[in-house]
Amino acid sequence: MHEELFKQIHDIGLVPVVKIEDAAKAEGLAGALIKGGLPCAEVTFRTEAAEESIKRISKAYPEMLVGAGTVINIDFAKKAVAAGAKFIVSPGFNPSVVDWCIANNVPVVPGVCTPSDIEQGLARGLTTLKFFPAEVSGGVDMLKNLAGPFPQLKFMPTGGISLANLASYAKQSNVLAVGGSWMVKADLIDGEQWDAIAQICKEAVVALQGLEFAHLGINNENAEEAEKDIKGFEALGMTTKRGNSSVFMNTTIEVLPKMYLGKNGHIGFRCFDIERTLVYLAKHGFTPDESTIARDAKGNIKVCYLKENLSGFAVHLVRA
Repeated sequence: MHEELFKQIHDIGLVPVVKIEDAAKAEGLAGALIKGGLPCAEVTFRTEAAEESIKRISKAYPEMLVGAGTVINIDFAKKAVAAGAKFIVSPGFNPSVVDWCIANNVPVVPGVCTPSDIEQGLARGLTTLKFFPAEVSGGVDMLKNLAGPFPQLKFMPTGGISLANLASYAKQSNVLAVGGSWMVKADLIDGEQWDAIAQICKEAVVALQGLEFAHLGINNENAEEAEKDIKGFEALGMTTKRGNSSVFMNTTIEVLPKMYLGKNGHIGFRCFDIERTLVYLAKHGFTPDESTIARDAKGNIKVCYLKENLSGFAVHLVRA
């Protein structure tokens, strides 16, 4: 149900939860979010300006994925959809709101924090739910516990999440995307500090990927040359772990007995979600080498090389 929209939310990965007091600032805020790499927003119905803000953003930036949050009754849902909201989010599981959205083919992400709430969503065919308030409801540990009995579900944790703990949520396999408001604080919006908001968003987008150096791969002409390298690294105190096609020295250097991708070898980077990171890297000019993709039992990409080289080294991503 609404797979394409939820794929978009997944690929963006972070949904700014926005409270707008003055609708005249809506377009400026939306532009800042887009500039910062987050073409998505959950505009909350906590102010009188919410409906008009959604209308303005939808008109000025039709490509933006704008939704409505804090939708606690059907009247709010109707106003949000009429204004241009592409999805509805509620803080709790309100059956009347959820049923109205389903009946009108409107994507809805109701809030849950207990198995009983979750079962209400399952009974209605929902596969994505908002985990709220995340931190005070058990946080990452609760999400891990919910993954057992509800393996088919994805969550959008929101509440108490900041740049400091973003990574701990983003790396969970049952998290579709994370919701947060730290990049859109009221004083920044009131002061129309759009560049500051864009910069905070950029930092958040990078942190969301969980990118970090994994290892350096070294090509060799043949196995004999590779063994010379291995002995040299062992002399330098590194431990050897032999695999089927290469040898790892500690976990940071991979010695290959052949010439492989990259003139000089390859550099591996870990990330939380390769599918999402490929979307992020595409905006920076990188493209996946489809022929190198390997998947796990669930169909998720676990390894993928990029077509572009850096300083003579091929680059590949590996799922953390």
